Amino acid sequence: MFVAAYAAIFAVAAIGQQTDATIGPVEGESLEPELVLVAGATGRTGSEIVTELQASGYRVRAFVRDIDKAREKLGDEIEFAQGDVREIASIEAALTDVDALISAIGAGRSDPANGPEFVDYGGVKNLSAAAAAANLRQLVLVSSMGVTQDDHILNKMFNNVLKWKFKGEEALRASGVPYTIVRPGGLTNAPGRELEIVFKQGDTEAGSIPRTDVARVCVAALDSEDSLNKTFEINSGKNPPKTDVSNAFAELATD
Repeated sequence: MFVAAYAAIFAVAAIGQQTDATIGPVEGESLEPELVLVAGATGRTGSEIVTELQASGYRVRAFVRDIDKAREKLGDEIEFAQGDVREIASIEAALTDVDALISAIGAGRSDPANGPEFVDYGGVKNLSAAAAAANLRQLVLVSSMGVTQDDHILNKMFNNVLKWKFKGEEALRASGVPYTIVRPGGLTNAPGRELEIVFKQGDTEAGSIPRTDVARVCVAALDSEDSLNKTFEINSGKNPPKTDVSNAFAELATD
């Protein structure tokens, strides 16, 4: 994802609430854990989401273009579905028996056909439409800080990537599927669980955050009705981490 570049662009903002969560599959009539499809599962953030889902007791299905390469990276303890977010039929097939979906997709830099318009917008639009048709209980989207800022430097650097991400958000909101939109600051590979996670709304903040903390928030959102139909930014604060992210979800405004 292009947002990896943010760590060098954003300054860490520090005010707000919160962090870590007690997370796990939502209880239901079946004793079998819920199945979550992860789009973008082989990316640096997506792979952290897969790990967090496994640790939290969910069954995981990775939606990938190349199953052999994905299995080498993610191991054999999860399911795989081959497809492309630009092809909605492949998404529909991958959603069989799926309960929820987390998207951590991001455009490529070299191939114009894999650019922001077709992945960050078109891909998210396809995921949203397929999720709605399959009556999924929730779609969690990893978007980005800065998506409402047309003059953001990343739009100049990477083919209006943030503008297209915002259009993807809008497509998700209009789809009818229950959603949570997570807008992290600059993504880093620093260890997670070391600083509080700051939650904000309004897209006025700047900052950075470890991918592992982004993954924790995404998975925690699956276990909280208070996260539904909300859009928010997250970055690392300065204080030690807290233990329950659910309070932060409850205090956020619904879209």
